[in-house]
Amino acid sequence: MTQSDALHPLPAKAKPWNRWRVSDDHADLSRAGHRVRPLTIAARPKNLTLDVSRTALLVVDMQNDFCSAGGWLDHIGVDYRPARAPIEPLRAALPCFRRAGMPVVWVNWGNRPDLGNISPALLHVYNGSGNGVGLGDTVPATGAAVLQSGSWGAAVVDELAVDQTDIQVAKFRMSGFWDTPLDSILRNLGITTCLFAGVNADQCVLHTLADANFLGYDTIFLEDCCATTSPAFCWEATLYNARQIFGFTAQASDVCRALEETQP
Repeated sequence: MTQSDALHPLPAKAKPWNRWRVSDDHADLSRAGHRVRPLTIAARPKNLTLDVSRTALLVVDMQNDFCSAGGWLDHIGVDYRPARAPIEPLRAALPCFRRAGMPVVWVNWGNRPDLGNISPALLHVYNGSGNGVGLGDTVPATGAAVLQSGSWGAAVVDELAVDQTDIQVAKFRMSGFWDTPLDSILRNLGITTCLFAGVNADQCVLHTLADANFLGYDTIFLEDCCATTSPAFCWEATLYNARQIFGFTAQASDVCRALEETQP
């Protein structure tokens, strides 16, 4: 490397160590080291230590169509109120995570208006009779297309303000990793550990968490920031699998408490 070598422009929101030094005739691909920021938290099946500098929070589907009166679930007769349980814990946790420098990634349904990348099988899940209100159809009470990008139904609930420093990724399946840039974004950020929040715990949260695990990320399910409108046995099975085969479960309140005790 020569004195003329300069830092390559940093991708938006990327970590400082994930960059090259370049000049007209040379590229240094080595990455500078980073300062490990260990944080020990209570968790199940055992307590754990994570690296704050390599950890991100993924918030899944905290959207009006799932969590608000007049939304899609409400229209089709599902009691949406359990899906609102993560709102207050997240309101408390989000500022704490942001102060610690953890990326907050909102992973939400945001379908194309033409549903061009939605399969017939997926359409059937949400409109089995073919006569109901499913993906892309209009909810009469709001006039909004179900989970369509830019619609009221696809927006994050009002109580959870998305910060300008946060990252938003539209998804089109139960898993936030299929047909999305989520994996590339996390790798550019240098993330190795993912904390999971949102709804439904046994569906989109769990499937995104499972795919993260299969891709090599460490995965932690935040019990107090997740919920489901499914029967209780689905919640119990999700906790069992999160602890047994995918990693750990923890409380966001415990993470925040540990952060506050260790931050200067």
